[in-house]
Amino acid sequence: MGSVCFIASEKQLEELKKQNEGEQSAFGSIKHCVKNILRRLWRIYKYAFSASLFASDSHTLTGPFNVPFTLKYSNVFVNIGKAYNPNTGIFTAPIRGVYTFRFSITGHGSDSSTGARLFKNGRHVVIAYCHQPTYSVSTTNGASLLLEVGDVVYVQLYPKSQLLDNGNFYNTFSGQLLFPV
Repeated sequence: MGSVCFIASEKQLEELKKQNEGEQSAFGSIKHCVKNILRRLWRIYKYAFSASLFASDSHTLTGPFNVPFTLKYSNVFVNIGKAYNPNTGIFTAPIRGVYTFRFSITGHGSDSSTGARLFKNGRHVVIAYCHQPTYSVSTTNGASLLLEVGDVVYVQLYPKSQLLDNGNFYNTFSGQLLFPV
């Protein structure tokens, strides 16, 4: 009687192994499909850019101006999805989602301040600002924003502010889609 139970257990074990192999095969197929779907989605929803003001090695001053001035970051490091326009300095949201933006500024000590503001659709979001009568000064700021399709984000030089740039690319503007909503 003991051997019959052992044979039945062996038979059950073989059936369970076959069932498990079938389930692993099905799971492998599902896993493969999910990976393909995720790859396609990431190809569709890839938006990121990073740029500096100038590509030149020479010292270049921007400003001061008496009025706000939209900065055109023309030295593009990366612009995946082409949502950033280096001719205008404006990022236009291609899809609804949460995006993150960062900008850094550098100035040289003078009577002028060093300041810039991040805007969304014409409304001030954050500012980076500093003033120092001598030596160089740098600061940075950024924000994560919920954008709708067509919303625009850009950086403006603060009135009466001045930026200094050279081949070290101190003044940058970057953004990327964190996730679609």
